[in-house]
Amino acid sequence: MNLRTADIPQKVKDRAEVIRLSAHGWYVEKIAAHFNWTAQTVREVLHRWEHFGLEGLWEKPGRGGKSRWAEADMAFLEKCLEQEPRTYNSVQLAQKLEQERSVKLSPDWLRQVLKKRGSFGSEL
Repeated sequence: MNLRTADIPQKVKDRAEVIRLSAHGWYVEKIAAHFNWTAQTVREVLHRWEHFGLEGLWEKPGRGGKSRWAEADMAFLEKCLEQEPRTYNSVQLAQKLEQERSVKLSPDWLRQVLKKRGSFGSEL
């Protein structure tokens, strides 16, 4: 397995480096200082390596922030923009989403999501 490829998350590469440095005789405290981590974090990485091997370097599925919106929410906004005669800015769209679907997103985040989808141009 090549950990130098771009599709490997940086966290995994850092954990592999922790294992390598430990194998070269570095103390936990020195590794922690090198990564600007706590000694406890380094110990957790080493324990995961001992118990799970390579699998211990990766995050478990389901970790990280969950999406606050669903595909149906964005489809709702796209439908509003297509069918309603008025125009909206991202602040107004965020308010509409919160009022009508109880989904709270910041206007900046909403703009990013819609632009990534390629839904709309500079009107946001």
